[in-house]
Amino acid sequence: MLSPMPARFDYRPPTDPYLSIIYEDEDMVVADKPSGLLTVAGNHPDLADCLIARARETYPTATVVHRLDKDTSGILVMALNKKALAGIGIQFEKRQTEKSYVARVWGELDAETGRVDLPLATHWEQKPRQRVDFENGRPSQTNWQVIAREGGITRVRLFPLTGRTHQLRVHMMAIGNVILGDAFYAEGEPLEAADRLQLHAETLSFAHPRTGERLDFVVPCPF
Repeated sequence: MLSPMPARFDYRPPTDPYLSIIYEDEDMVVADKPSGLLTVAGNHPDLADCLIARARETYPTATVVHRLDKDTSGILVMALNKKALAGIGIQFEKRQTEKSYVARVWGELDAETGRVDLPLATHWEQKPRQRVDFENGRPSQTNWQVIAREGGITRVRLFPLTGRTHQLRVHMMAIGNVILGDAFYAEGEPLEAADRLQLHAETLSFAHPRTGERLDFVVPCPF
């Protein structure tokens, strides 16, 4: 049984750096979101500080194209106009983007590669948690590849083929290798093994919405 949900408003987002932009042009900005910062504001005044609010101080028209969980770090794209929003958004919707994450998980995976194919749905009694649900869940697939084995812990590269809420976190938990430091899904030693969620959006590739040029972004994993 998972422990009770973390305190909802215990929110202390990092401020150094306040905003890290790795690319910008007239159509979009690409940020390196830190762990602990919401992508968009929550539904309470204490949750107003977020990446999009910080970005709009410099880029007033910035709009989120996709999201990362609060505790996940890494690459996040914001559009600066409606055409760019539509052009990049449709690539996410049609799975035309290429992205990968790095995670450190509890236990040592035996194989070098694998796929998790388990349907996911909201855990209504414990929102915002998600769960495997074969009856009502939406199809969800994640490929994984071992990077290194670290003495009872495995560093893996994760390739989400779908984009469900908490997909990588629930899929790794479901196969018995929960992500370290995951306040929603880990308990005991796996939770205490890291001071933050060990999940980072390291690479993202997609076509520029105006020129069609393929763009490849990399933000090396910080852990």
